[in-house]
Order: sequence, then C-alpha cells, then structure tokens
Amino acid sequence: MPEADGTPPPGTPGEAHRGSLLFRAPRAPLTIGLIALVSLALAALYWPSIGRPLGVGFAVAFLGPAVIACFATTPLASALGGKFELHRSAFLVFLVLAIQLPLAAAWRGADLLAPRNVPPLVLLGPFLAGPALWFRHLSLYGVSRSSHARMLPVSLLHPLLALAGLAAVFPFPLAALEESALSLLIAFVCALAVLNAADRPIAREFHDSGVSLIRPLLNHVEKRDPEATRTLEGFFLRSAISANVRVSLLSFLRGGRPYATVALPAVHPGPFAALGASDLPRKLSELLGPAAGTVLVPHTPCDHDLDLPSGDEVARLAAVSQELLGKLGAPRSALASPLVSPRPGSLARAQLLGDVALVVVSQAPAPTDDIAYAVADRVVRELGRESGVAIALVDAHNSYVEGQGDIAYGSPAAEQLLRDVRDAVGAARAAAREGPIEVGVAHREGYSIGRDGIGPTGIRALAVRAGGATTGYVLFDGNNLLVGAREPIVRSLLDEVDVAEVLTTDNHVVHEVDGGINPLGERTPAEALAREARAVLAAAKADLGPAEPRFATAELPDLKVLGPGYTARLLTSLGDTLSMFARMFPATFVLLLSGSLVGALLLR
Repeated sequence: MPEADGTPPPGTPGEAHRGSLLFRAPRAPLTIGLIALVSLALAALYWPSIGRPLGVGFAVAFLGPAVIACFATTPLASALGGKFELHRSAFLVFLVLAIQLPLAAAWRGADLLAPRNVPPLVLLGPFLAGPALWFRHLSLYGVSRSSHARMLPVSLLHPLLALAGLAAVFPFPLAALEESALSLLIAFVCALAVLNAADRPIAREFHDSGVSLIRPLLNHVEKRDPEATRTLEGFFLRSAISANVRVSLLSFLRGGRPYATVALPAVHPGPFAALGASDLPRKLSELLGPAAGTVLVPHTPCDHDLDLPSGDEVARLAAVSQELLGKLGAPRSALASPLVSPRPGSLARAQLLGDVALVVVSQAPAPTDDIAYAVADRVVRELGRESGVAIALVDAHNSYVEGQGDIAYGSPAAEQLLRDVRDAVGAARAAAREGPIEVGVAHREGYSIGRDGIGPTGIRALAVRAGGATTGYVLFDGNNLLVGAREPIVRSLLDEVDVAEVLTTDNHVVHEVDGGINPLGERTPAEALAREARAVLAAAKADLGPAEPRFATAELPDLKVLGPGYTARLLTSLGDTLSMFARMFPATFVLLLSGSLVGALLLR
C-alpha cells in the first residue's frame, strides 16, 4: 500500500485500474512459445506415421500454419470490418491447439488399442478442423465483429492453413477432403446454435444483441476505449427513464473559498466499470475541480434504480453541483456538535453544523446495504420540516453480507430509520454549543482495485472539531466493507479523534475483478485497512483549521436513470444467457465431435 501521509503518492487512476482488470490474454511472444510446445506435441502424435522427419511435420503441418494464423488473423479481421489484436489472435490459436491436443491423443490411443475400429490417421486432421472452426467462430463473432458472413473467412483461416500443411506432408485422399468439408459444415452449424441461443435472452428483453456487446465491454474494461464506452452507454440509454433527483453539497469554507466539499447527489455509483455513474467519486471530483476543494463523495441513500446510463448525465449532475457551489448559504446559527448517537443500536448518528445536520446511517454490526431513495426522501423532507435544519443524509454502506441489509420503503427498518434519524438530530441539537468549527482533510490515492479493493480516489478523511470534540470521517472508495470490519477500523480511528465513522462510496468500478463484488476487507485484512485509515485521518487532524460550514441543495429534473427493475431485468437476462451458453457449449461440442467421427467412420 502507499506510504502514510496526507498527500497522494505517485500514481494515477489509470495505473490503479490496470492492476485490476478482468482476465486478459497474455502477450503474443509468450503465447507463441506455448504454441510451439503444443505444435511439437501434436507433431509427435503423428510421427512416425507421417512418413517424414518429425521436424518437417512440426514446422510445415503444425507450427507454420499456427504462426501464420497468429499474424494473419488481425489484418484479415480488420479488412472485413472487425478488430482482433495480435495478443488475442495468438491466444486464440493457442486455445485451438490446446483443444485439439487431447482429441488427437485420444484418437492415437484408440488406434493403438483397437486399430481396426478407428478411422485411418489421414482423417484425424480433417476431424480436428471442426473444433478449430467452432471455437474460432465463437470467439471472433463475439470479440471481433458480430457478423457471420464477415467473420467466417477469418474463422476458417487457421483450420484451412492446418489442413493445407498436413496435406503437404501427408497427402490427402478424397475421403479426407470429404471429411474436412463435413467437419467444417457441422462446426459452423454448431457455432450458430450456440451464438443464437446465447443472444436470445438479451434480444428478447432489450431488443439488442448481447454477444455484440462483448467486444465493447472488453475494450472498455481494458483500455477505457471511448467508442466502446459510447456503445455500452448507448445500450443503457435505450431503456433509460427520466427522474428528478436531489443534489446537495455540504462545503467547509476557509478564507471565503471551499476547502472541503461533501457532495451528496442522490445517484447510485453504478452500473459497472466506468460506465455512466460508475466511478462517480472520481468523475465528480474532477468535474467540480479545485473550486470545490477536496471533494468527498460518500454513498447517498439510493439503489440501482438511480444508476446513470451515460457520461452526459454525469456531466449534467456536475453542472448542477458547480452551480450549487455559487449558492452556498451562510449559516444562521453558530451551534455545532460532534457526531452523536441517540442510543445504542440506533441506525443513525448525527452531527449538527449550523443549519445542517450531517446524518450517517448504518445497521452495523448487522448487514447494511442500499437504502431506497423513497425512504431517504421521506426522511429528508419530513424531518427537515420538523427540525428546521437541512438533513444531509449519508448511507455509510459499511457492513456487507451478500443479499442482506437493504432498506425498502414501508418496511419495519424504514420506519425505524425515520425514528432514529429524528432522535439523532434531536441528540445532536442537545449536544450542540456555540463556538468555532475547525476542519481538516487528507487523502491518499494510488491503490489497486485488484490488490486492495480500493478505487481511484483512494482513502479520504475529514476531521471536524466542533462542540468540544473532534469527529473523524474516513471514506474508502470501495464497494461496502465486509461485515465485522467496521468495528476494528473505528476503534483504531479513536486513537486520533473522539468520535469516528468509516464510510464507503459503493463505487462499482471495483467490480472489474474476478468475483465481481470485491468488498473491502476481502483482499486486504481489516487490520491493514485500519492502519491506512488511521494514518490518513491523522493527516486530516493535523490539517485542522477554522472553517465555516455551508449547505445548498437543488432538484435536478429529467435526469436519465436506469429506473426501477432495470438491473434485475439485466441480471436475469445475463443469467439466462450464461445458462444457455453453459448448456449449448458442451452440447454442441459433443454433437460436433460425434457427427465428425461418424463421418470419418463412414468415409474410411
């Protein structure tokens, strides 16, 4: 992890991101070395029946066609309107050979045990051409371009080169040519069956090809390719609806200028990677710029219904936030309190800061997750009227158990939340006193999504000295915190301040890893997170200086959001797609092998 101080270490969000990608094909030189090894093994299975020295068979029939396919697939795909990089091309050739090797070994093993029942070796090459075409077409159609007509010549490249190489050292009779044609035909039909089955769920629900989104998704995750991002966000926009959302800012001014800003847009930081509102903490911080000081974007009470589908909608959100910076109202009250809880087990803790109550919600040590926006809206409106102070509501999002902890409108937990926020605000008012407010901030970036589970804005800390005590807030740019991890982190923070809370942004950019959810504490122990959090908070405490809290809020109309049920529909469709693929992939492979083998037996 980065060294402990109040400034970010060398590193950029891109660098942190690159260490956290989903599976990526190895570099071409490494893969070509593996291709050579597998090609040698295949040549050895043919030798000495091939009638030529092993080196000739290895070079002409296996390695040569494979290497040519590696380097020719990329320009051929490009010429036909697709895109398939060299490292992917080499890896695809390797995977094809890796599929063929056990099939060839099984054929030769059967030939040794029962030679009369096995087709002649001259038919093995044509038999292996089918799996090569099948796997290449599945891959190229999904990753290069979703067009059967344009990708079929590219898919045929390697199997045809391999057949030509074999024919050069092991002359083919007519039966071998017939077996080649039959095997390739069956392979193409089987590939069509898999692709059509995999496409059906997304096409049925969203009237779009799910397979055609594979290439943009890879390019967005690997390279943040702008064209890929536009394609994926266009897919989301086609189903988006309009909504009115609340945007609030709590700023702390020094010398008449914002020194630190807690941005509270009622927007969920999803859906995935850096699409739409995902990676919102980084996007909003950059769009607000230095005029907002150090920006903290904790998770506000809302769920995936309020995911933004595109960067344009995030830009609209940022523009309203920038306008609010110019409308920050001077406080009418000098009262302030530390962060207080009305009683043990309360879902809410509140800190009064002049005319605003900063309220943090957590069900920890019980699971805590998303709070429905309708619940938050009722709390803010109703209690704002009752108390006469603005309610700045934060979902701490700091106790993760999969599938647990949501607070839905009308639920017992929602009613308890309303009562607890009311009591927390009352407790904060009772603990408040007149006096100066001091604020300090610090942050540290350069973490790795894959290694640490922490996103581009890293760890940010806000220290507030008010009401005779110092309160510390530590914000991790991550997707929730494993249940049980909050308590040791908070205890560690109490070495620096009187009261503390740990928050997460719920940033869905951290999902770009194997396993997807990537909660804090899964990849880095809570003890290490506590050390990091305490160091950043200590830097924020050292930065304490006189500040004036100011608050502004506005409603942003007609913002495009994914809307109710969209995520459930998408996840269901993706689940159906995976289910169909999981069934059709082995079924068509077995059908391909069986059909080709029957053809070989009939043609021997």
